[in-house]
Amino acid sequence: MSKLVREWLARLELLALTTHEDRLEIDREIEIRTGLYCDDAIAMGLISEEEFIEIVKKVLARKKKKALLLPA
Repeated sequence: MSKLVREWLARLELLALTTHEDRLEIDREIEIRTGLYCDDAIAMGLISEEEFIEIVKKVLARKKKKALLLPA
């Protein structure tokens, strides 16, 4: 898991909202968007704070949608 993703989540007070699996998915999403390892992409400034927050929201929304689709 990315050290910088974890640091950004903590700085933005979003770390408690994510699980380990969420953070891995955030890493993958950054890597897909940039074509680089997530820490490298963040360190190079290829992901803005706004885009990072958008990715986190997307991952959390996907998780919530999945939970709604599961039978009770």
